[in-house]
Amino acid sequence: MLKPLHLLTLKAVVRSGSFAVAARDLGYTASAISQQISALEKETGLVLFEREAHGIRPTTAAHRLVDLGARVLAAMDDLDYQVRELATGATGRLRLGSFPTASVRLVPAALRALGETHPRAQIHLDEGEPEELIASLGSGDLDIALVYEYGLSPRQWPDGLTCHHLLREDLILLRPHGSALGTHLPHLSRARWITSREGTAGALSLTRLCAAAGFDAAVAFRSNNYDVVRELVSAGLGVAVVPALGHVPSEDIEATRLTQRSAHRQVMALHRAGNSNPLLATMLDALRRAVPAGEPYLHPA
Repeated sequence: MLKPLHLLTLKAVVRSGSFAVAARDLGYTASAISQQISALEKETGLVLFEREAHGIRPTTAAHRLVDLGARVLAAMDDLDYQVRELATGATGRLRLGSFPTASVRLVPAALRALGETHPRAQIHLDEGEPEELIASLGSGDLDIALVYEYGLSPRQWPDGLTCHHLLREDLILLRPHGSALGTHLPHLSRARWITSREGTAGALSLTRLCAAAGFDAAVAFRSNNYDVVRELVSAGLGVAVVPALGHVPSEDIEATRLTQRSAHRQVMALHRAGNSNPLLATMLDALRRAVPAGEPYLHPA
């Protein structure tokens, strides 16, 4: 198979008409240039130069091979450029996983920021709960995943994953506007509760918060969609505790930050420790900058 280096050397020798000048231009010795041309002649079966007493003369075959090789060398230049672009992340691909509330509150701003610096990069977004996203990280289907853990329901991340803390969210008590119910958990023992699906970290956190306040929460409705939870509260059908990213101010809802020590949720980004994707650091920086500033219930890491 022809070597691009030999074609480049042939081009330089034909252009200069001299092994010595070509060697100087390419940074080789004249002997190395002569050896490369001999190897190319052996590989092609062509006589490329007529050796004369005072120099060399390119043959018709040499000129033709230079013309044919120009396309190969141009393609190699383009490949080299594309590889450099890929190495810097300019044209790379990154697969991001996120849980729903982060997909609403953090991901759009992060993707917009990354698109401004890497407009040709390809970002693929998948959504799921932490257990699903961690499995996709482990299988290599994701490069980075946004996950969470509640203060009263801590998680143990698998070995081999690197964790970057992004923010801490306060937990917010939501009550219908004008409710006669109190704002402290011990006053809500008779309330109807709205929470996430049974077995989720959010539901477990609520159970433990209420147990510490001395009662079992009477759960009336369950939904993992915070839009649904807020609408149910707004309709006067119960009270709820949601993390700050799931809270949207509304005239129909009264929101109060819970003050218990563990009444919070941590949001972090996970990736495999050995992941060398050049876009990884850029995405992490974009996610950190996407954390809303000045919101009273959000605390950047």
